[in-house]
Amino acid sequence: MKKASMAAAPREACGLLLGAGREIERFTECANVSEVPEIRFEIEPAALFAALRAERAGGPAVLGYWHSHPSGDATPSRTDAAMAAPDGKLWVILGGGAVTCWRAGAAGLWGRFAAEAWTIV
Repeated sequence: MKKASMAAAPREACGLLLGAGREIERFTECANVSEVPEIRFEIEPAALFAALRAERAGGPAVLGYWHSHPSGDATPSRTDAAMAAPDGKLWVILGGGAVTCWRAGAAGLWGRFAAEAWTIV
């Protein structure tokens, strides 16, 4: 994720977090198809649909999403909160050398994100 984030700058990099239960087994890098990729991310729908089909077929679950903040702040933005469904998915954000993890819900930062204590290397 760190390498993909550096390579994408000044655009936001993004992708999916895959695994089972509370274990992220791997991540994917997806195309950012946002009209303004320097300040917003949108995961390529085909990649998301393929991961969801694989999950239904017995593959790893889509546990959440990751993206970078080229601005350097690894905290969810108001835009992130507006985009996030309160579905319990993880949001990993990389920025300024930091990696943070959040869970999307109905409360917390911007009314949407609760910090999660995950170790991400």
